[in-house]
Amino acid sequence: MEKKKISHPDRDSAFETGAYSDAVFVGGMLFVSGQASVDFKQSKFILGSIEEETEQTLQNIKAIVENAGATMDQVVKCTVHLADIADFDRFNTVYGRYFTNIRPARTTVQSVLAEGIKVEIDCIVYKG
Repeated sequence: MEKKKISHPDRDSAFETGAYSDAVFVGGMLFVSGQASVDFKQSKFILGSIEEETEQTLQNIKAIVENAGATMDQVVKCTVHLADIADFDRFNTVYGRYFTNIRPARTTVQSVLAEGIKVEIDCIVYKG
């Protein structure tokens, strides 16, 4: 099987910082790496409320998913890391707006996150 790298459409390749891809497409599946509230044009985190960071994080995921030719309706699994699990209800309100049909399976845990971010999400998309 051939793997294909998928990047956020606004990512400046000069600012690639880690030994990972934004997403990898293989065998009809898209694996999206953990995303956060990042401005990809400037390669910097955008810190804010849990609602603001969740919105930006999901917008980043949506851009990557769409860059691969898929839609958010094709997301089948998400893993969510929250810096403070007490933010769950507020996070979940924003998250729910992005998945309105059959919602993906999801795991949500409290984690220590870098750079003061409040949320990180990765996902798996079945593109077929």
